[in-house]
Amino acid sequence: MVDGYRISADVGGTFTDIACLSPEGVLATCKIPSTPDDYARAIVAGVSALVRQLGIDGNDLTELLHASTVATNAILERKGARTALITTEGFRDLLELRRIRVPRLYEPLYEKPVPLARRRDRHEITERLDSLGRVVTPLDLAQARALAARLAESDVEAVAICFLHSHVNPMHEQQVAAIMRAALPTCFISVSSEVLPEIREYERTSTTVVNAYIGPVVSGYLRSLQDRLRESGISGRLLMMQSSGGTMDVERVIVRPATVVESGPAAGVIGAARLGGRAGYADIITFDMGGTTAKASLIEGGKVVSTDEYEVGGGISLSSQLAKGGGYALKLPVIDVSEVGAGGGSIVRIDAGGGIKVGPESAGASPGPACYDAGGEDATVTDANVVLGYLNPDALAGGAVPINGTRARDALQRVATPLGMDVLDVAYGVHRVSNATMMRAVKAVSTYRGRDPRDFTLFAFGGNGGIHAAALAEELQMTRVVVPPAAGVFSAVGLLFADFEVARSLSWSRPLEAEALDQLEATLIELERQALEEIGRDIGVGLIWRAELRYAGQGFELPIDIPRGRLTLAALEAVRDRFEGEHERSYGHRLPGHRIEVVTLRALATLPPPGARTLARAAPGGIASPITRRAYFGRSGGLHETPVISRLDLDAVPRAGPLIVEEYEGTTIVPPHGFATRDAHDNIVITLGRDAVDAQ
Repeated sequence: MVDGYRISADVGGTFTDIACLSPEGVLATCKIPSTPDDYARAIVAGVSALVRQLGIDGNDLTELLHASTVATNAILERKGARTALITTEGFRDLLELRRIRVPRLYEPLYEKPVPLARRRDRHEITERLDSLGRVVTPLDLAQARALAARLAESDVEAVAICFLHSHVNPMHEQQVAAIMRAALPTCFISVSSEVLPEIREYERTSTTVVNAYIGPVVSGYLRSLQDRLRESGISGRLLMMQSSGGTMDVERVIVRPATVVESGPAAGVIGAARLGGRAGYADIITFDMGGTTAKASLIEGGKVVSTDEYEVGGGISLSSQLAKGGGYALKLPVIDVSEVGAGGGSIVRIDAGGGIKVGPESAGASPGPACYDAGGEDATVTDANVVLGYLNPDALAGGAVPINGTRARDALQRVATPLGMDVLDVAYGVHRVSNATMMRAVKAVSTYRGRDPRDFTLFAFGGNGGIHAAALAEELQMTRVVVPPAAGVFSAVGLLFADFEVARSLSWSRPLEAEALDQLEATLIELERQALEEIGRDIGVGLIWRAELRYAGQGFELPIDIPRGRLTLAALEAVRDRFEGEHERSYGHRLPGHRIEVVTLRALATLPPPGARTLARAAPGGIASPITRRAYFGRSGGLHETPVISRLDLDAVPRAGPLIVEEYEGTTIVPPHGFATRDAHDNIVITLGRDAVDAQ
């Protein structure tokens, strides 16, 4: 058996991306259309094709890593399980009450998202604990058994259990969970003290319900994937990317599916941090544009920015104290990714005011954009990019996806005619409108968090990232864009460089003061022990202590790393300084001398991936003969006969735009006033604005 072949699969709304890393660090990739009726089918087909291409056997694979939007899509499309919520008497409507926040301040007709557990499926149980976990009202076991009998007669598929103060004392939750598991053996049972043993009643309830709502969908999908891989002769340990950026055994994901809601976007961010850092790019804003959505995240000083205040399922999935209330709260460690419904398959409409609207509806993989010639009639962003000359008018992905340029133009013409506009101008308008939508995602992780995008490099990937990145960077006045190798399948590549990760957390409401140091240290040591126990080893494991801190009286926290080991007064002051510095960066001020509180403690154990620590590719040669294509860059940029080149046709000498860099996995556009080079790590580097002037 050949040791060390590791393969990854990232399922998107339009394409499924496969990447394989050999023991020597050589990367091979494959890109095929997703199969929305059964996503596992595309994964098995892609993995099998890549195994054949490499001339190895399915048994030669030691690990198969996976990232998917299955959990996210179940929430966005409201296709999760029928979920019952069991809660403390008097708290039935907590999901309706939420927090007093709305994402758009001046929208009086704003409607909150409909709870994932309908009101008739929310049930109260007589019981009560106080804030210290002491029993105020005993649990009514007869009432719980009667409720279990009623639910057993219903068509409920999942049950979420969340009682007041159960994060301090889980006794009542555990008793009810045992009753429900006995009476409803086929139901997915989600218990808040197992999913999220932390304070904040709404966030804990919402997270527990999300976990239940997607549980049957995710577990059914992963079981099916395991069976299909086994039937196809593909062995190896199956791991899945968590939203936090670490991988986890698939059996644990089945128990806690809420941990993988943002697994796909997390994989790309981890890849950018690892491979971008090696190339010398420490301050990065990632821009991941696929067929259905566009995602952005921040990497500062080489470190990924994480949060546990996240919302999913609104018009934009994000973490921000400045824009909340649009989705379902998910209080689990998540890489700070913002996501909007703008991708290559986003459908173009004319709104009531006669303006162009792009998305969030998507043509997806089936029928796909009109230019795919697979039955789609609606114009999409991809159709606009074909009409503009940015995309190959004959085929994408090395010929795997045929393109019908005439169908693309006809679809855009149906938008242009009612507007009385030229089809090229409409196509460019679609390009600009989609960029404006995606700008929201970038600002959510930068401007909304006190960071200036101009201080960062835009690191672009995804099937459409290279097409839109330069124009988006110009809008944000950013001066450098980096497009990594294998950009179109980069989330799959990122999976190969992710750590195996286990986290343990606990609510711990105390002031950050010298008197609490011994207890603080002891609690973190115990959380670390639990994490190490689950990871199954202690040699070669990275360990991190983290606390969520706030000024006394605040209603939100900031995560701050704590130095491991003996906590001294000097360590206490260092933590205080870090918190106040981060508070000032995020919110523009600090409160010297004000009391700081610890709200939650967390210990993380990480295990680096096995295999080669380098990345190489057997890349194809440059385009044999000069090729050009007419590309339109708006009325100011004009229509240009634009060279179409390969990545290898670039070198360290700046080459002036406009250029179209065409590859198997994707396309990169260099605008007329930009310059492109290829660095020592095979990244395409585009310079704009003042940096472009310096590059001449």
